[in-house]
Amino acid sequence: MTVKAKILIVEDEEPIRNFIETTLKANEYGVICAKNGQEALSMIPSHCPDLVLLDLGLPDIDGISILKQLRTWTSTPVIVVSARDDETDKVEALDIGADDYIVKPFGTSELMARIRTAIRHSTSIHSGTTENLFNVKGLKIDFQKRLVTIDGNEVHLTQIEYKIVSLLARSAGRVLTYDNIITELWGPYALKDNQILRVNMANIRRKLEKNPAAPEYIFTEVGIGYRMAEE
Repeated sequence: MTVKAKILIVEDEEPIRNFIETTLKANEYGVICAKNGQEALSMIPSHCPDLVLLDLGLPDIDGISILKQLRTWTSTPVIVVSARDDETDKVEALDIGADDYIVKPFGTSELMARIRTAIRHSTSIHSGTTENLFNVKGLKIDFQKRLVTIDGNEVHLTQIEYKIVSLLARSAGRVLTYDNIITELWGPYALKDNQILRVNMANIRRKLEKNPAAPEYIFTEVGIGYRMAEE
């Protein structure tokens, strides 16, 4: 049996920790566990996990503080797994550098999909390789040609619309916050006004989606940002 990757579970509740550990091992992942923040911070440099599943409500250090510390020295993917479902907590974690955010309770299929996405994205970045083509449900993007087609028919996007679609496609499966998208497209000093982004997204959906009210490609994470469907 080939171990896919090593994952650190940072969770103080034993039943949840055991459930996640069993699920990961059944899917052939290597697993290490930490019961609190201090233990996690000491284990990450020595064990070098490929991904961290981080609970926010730890008994000693808040998960947000741990995430801030990690992002000062490592880009190891971090998926927050928390009972906190407030939009403010999600946005803060994602803006600080979390790769994804899953709210408890969650399904095993969802967890596995998010893990695969985060590890694949991290591997692509560190290997220096980027795919030239994106293809999902008939939507194709040729990044070299800056060409977008649906079922073989070219879709005419404005420059800013293409940049938004391209940015989301390159991080397919991961939610990008409104502020993250605005910073990437308009720079760090741009006004964090979501209105211009929403207007562009409405135009994009009219061009891409068969039914903009029930999108197939770009999903809204209400109050947080957008997520592109995975290939």
